Amino acid sequence: MCTAINKKSISYDSYDKMAKYYYEVVDKKPFNALYERPALLSLLPDVKGKVVLDAGCAAGWYTKWLLDNGAKTIAIDFNKKMVDFTNRRVESQCLVQQADLNNPLDFLADESIDIIISSLTLHYIENWDFVFNQFYRKLKKNGIVVFSTHHPFMDFHMFNIENYFNTTLIHDEWETNNGKVKVDFFRRPLQDIINPVLNNNFEIIKLLEPFPTKEFEKIQPKTYKRLCNNPHFLFIKAVKK
Repeated sequence: MCTAINKKSISYDSYDKMAKYYYEVVDKKPFNALYERPALLSLLPDVKGKVVLDAGCAAGWYTKWLLDNGAKTIAIDFNKKMVDFTNRRVESQCLVQQADLNNPLDFLADESIDIIISSLTLHYIENWDFVFNQFYRKLKKNGIVVFSTHHPFMDFHMFNIENYFNTTLIHDEWETNNGKVKVDFFRRPLQDIINPVLNNNFEIIKLLEPFPTKEFEKIQPKTYKRLCNNPHFLFIKAVKK
């Protein structure tokens, strides 16, 4: 099933261009495999037998991991090519649906999800209050949301933001194996990351600003040193009250 893309959504065309790159290359990139994923996985409880929503599944690495670890998985992404690559990866073992987090998640029953995982997705969403209201509605009592996003400190310095307290639309350019791709995302202050979670009746139970793994250091020692002094991603685990 396809869904309408919200007029506020950004970077759809960027991910059209990068979908194959995500499927074929990103799994092995140190920033993903040796930095983001170990941190996010460390926040997850045992997923066996749990109903888990992979919110922003990209090309399906987490979807496959969840299935391999016994989760009853639902995966969504706003980009149709990403949905197709996720289906290819998991061989249609679970529901993988095109859905935009800027829209209501009406195809999911309220209080039907045990865990929501969202990897490096929410910085493409301007209105976090809407998203966390949706997450709250779909989670069961004591359900958990675990997510990673850009660290506000990193974006503030990297893009020379004039006012730290503004939510700013950033225009970036990423290097891929098929050349450079322009990507847009939102940079926001820490309070605008934390407060939408708290305002929608979640309790934050853990916040991480992790270091990359030692294996990362062997592959990219200079980048490893930089990441050990300058946080790049931020990770939060919260429970529905």
